[in-house]
Amino acid sequence: MSGTTLSSANLDPRRRKILFRCWHRGTKEMDLVLGQYADRELALLGAGELDDLEILLEHPDRDLFSWISGEIAPPQELCTVVFDRIVNFHQNLAD
Repeated sequence: MSGTTLSSANLDPRRRKILFRCWHRGTKEMDLVLGQYADRELALLGAGELDDLEILLEHPDRDLFSWISGEIAPPQELCTVVFDRIVNFHQNLAD
């Protein structure tokens, strides 16, 4: 089951795959954080930003959640504009 509000019908194949991966992480917490972020921002991301998001999606949920929630610092190579936007998005969800 997907909670997405973004229709994949008008997305290119790469964005459709990323949207699916954001909403089907394995943990509900990460589905919500990444899925809702993708719903809002995916259509606006450029090729380099999509690259950065795909790299993030390769990491396990527990690591991603620890980094995004600020529990532990992420590896320096993951500190990208996209990562910062996801962190800000997550913080705004919590407020």
